[in-house]
Amino acid sequence: MLITEILARNARIYGSETALVEREPAINRRREITWKEFDDQANQVARALIAKGITKDDRVVHLMTNCIEWLPIYFGILRTGAWAVPLNFRFVAKTILRCAETAGAKAFIFGQEFIERINSIKQDLDSFVETYIFLGPEELRPDYAVSYQNVIASQPPINPEVTIKITDEAALYFTSGTTGTPKATLLTHRNLEFSCFVENLHHHQTHRDNFLCIPPLYHTGAKMHWFGNFIVGARSVILKGIEPRWIMEAISEEHVTVVWLLVPWALDILFAIQSGEMKLKDYNLDQWRLMHIGAQPVPPSLIKGWKKVFPHHQYDTNYGLTECTGPGCVHLGIENMHKVGSIGLPGFDWEIKIVDNKLNTVVQGEPGELMVKGPGVMKEYYRNPEATREVLVDGWLLTGDVARQDQDGFIWLVDRKKDVIITGGENIYPVEIEDFLQAHHKIHDVAVIGLSSLRLGEIATAVIQVQPGQELTKEEIDDFCQALPRYKRPRRIIFGDVPRNPTGKIEKPKLRKQYAGVAESFKI
Repeated sequence: MLITEILARNARIYGSETALVEREPAINRRREITWKEFDDQANQVARALIAKGITKDDRVVHLMTNCIEWLPIYFGILRTGAWAVPLNFRFVAKTILRCAETAGAKAFIFGQEFIERINSIKQDLDSFVETYIFLGPEELRPDYAVSYQNVIASQPPINPEVTIKITDEAALYFTSGTTGTPKATLLTHRNLEFSCFVENLHHHQTHRDNFLCIPPLYHTGAKMHWFGNFIVGARSVILKGIEPRWIMEAISEEHVTVVWLLVPWALDILFAIQSGEMKLKDYNLDQWRLMHIGAQPVPPSLIKGWKKVFPHHQYDTNYGLTECTGPGCVHLGIENMHKVGSIGLPGFDWEIKIVDNKLNTVVQGEPGELMVKGPGVMKEYYRNPEATREVLVDGWLLTGDVARQDQDGFIWLVDRKKDVIITGGENIYPVEIEDFLQAHHKIHDVAVIGLSSLRLGEIATAVIQVQPGQELTKEEIDDFCQALPRYKRPRRIIFGDVPRNPTGKIEKPKLRKQYAGVAESFKI
C-alpha cells in the first residue's frame, strides 16, 4: 500500500482524532491537526502543485524546519506522482543550489528561515525552477514566491487520484555530507512502505502509542521512526527545541510513550537530572515505555547510566543509512539488553554479511565492511552511476561501515571505513576509543580523529568536550587511558567543542580541517 493510501485510510478510520501536535516551547505555542485535516491538507498541496504544472516524475524541493505543515506538504508532493526532495536545513546556499540542480527541481517550497539563502541563488535557480511557494508570514514573503496558505486555500481537499505504482520513484534524499559532497539517494514508494512495517514490527506501536519526534524530518531517521506510529494511526508530537526541560515537559504533558533520541540529547537529559537541574518527580512519565537511539554509535556507558535513572524503560538501538531508507536494517531489539554496545541483528526482512576488500565473507569475529540486502535498499544514487556501482553489488549495499559479528550473531560496529586511523602500521578504530573515553565522568562528549604525522602516518587525537562545571587536564586523561593498549591511547588531547550535525553524527571532516597541522606542531 502506498504511504499516501495509508494516510487516506487513517483519515477514514480516525478522522476526528489528533494526528500531529506541534510544540514550540520558546514561544509557548502548541498546534494540532486531526487525521482528516492532515489528509485534506495533503490533497490541497497536491492539487495546488498540479495547478502549477507539476506532473508525475517532476521533482519538488522541500526546504523547511520541523513544523506541523512539514508532513502534509511531503505527502502532498507524493500524491502528485512527483518526487519529494527534502533538504537539510543547515545546507548553505551553494549546497542548496547544487542539490536542486542535481534533482532538476521544477518547484521549490521553503520556509522563512531560508529567504536569504534562496535570494542569493535565485538567479541560478530560475534556470530550472518554475514555481516558488513560501510558508511564513505574509510580510516576509518574497515577491517571486506565492503564499502557501493562499495556494492551498484555493484548492478543494479532494484526492487528485494520480495513478502511482508501488515500484515508482518517490523521493530524493541527500546524504548528510559528513564525508564529502551529499549524494542524491533515490527511494521508491515500496522503500517507503517497507520502512513503515520495519519500524512497527521492531517497536510494536499500537494505536494507543504517542511518538515524540525531535530530530529533523528531512532525515530518513526521524520520519521513518514516525512511520511506526503512522501505520497504525497513532498520535505523534513534533517538538521544536532540544532543551532537556522541553523534552520532559512534552513527554509529561502529551503522554508520550515512545521517544527517539540522539546521543547528545540523552547525555544532556542525564546531566540535567544528575546535576539537580531537573527533578523527575515534577513530570508524569509512567506511560513512557521506550527510549531508543540511532544515527550514530551509542556509548554503552550512556545506556548503563540511562537504565540507572529509568530502570523500567525498554531500550533499542537502530542502525541504518539513507541508502537503505533509514533505520532498521540492523537493530538491537528491546529483548536484547544483555548485548548493549552491539547494533544488533538483521532487521525484519533484511540480510547482512561482512566482507573484506574483495567482497569475500570474513571469518566470524573478524572486522570487515558491513553489507546489507533487503526491500529498503535504494534504487540508485540519482545521476551518479559511478557512485552507484561502488556501493550496489547484486542487490547488496556496501555501507562503508566496518563491523564484526560475534558468536551469537550480533553485529558490533567498529567504525566508519573512512575514519579508520592508521598509525605506525596499526589500524585504530575511533569509535572504540570514543566509547572508552565517554565513560569518564567529567567528559560530556568526545571525538577521535586522525591527524597527519610525518613519522607515524597519522596519530589518534581526542577532541574532548568537558562536562559543564568540571575541570579536566591532559594528565587525567593520560592516566585514564592507561587501561587501553598503548597503540590505542590518544597521542594528542584537545579540549574543545565536538560539532555534530542535526542528526547527531560527529562532523569529523570539520574537526580534521580545524586541527590540521596540530599534530606536527608537537613532538610526537
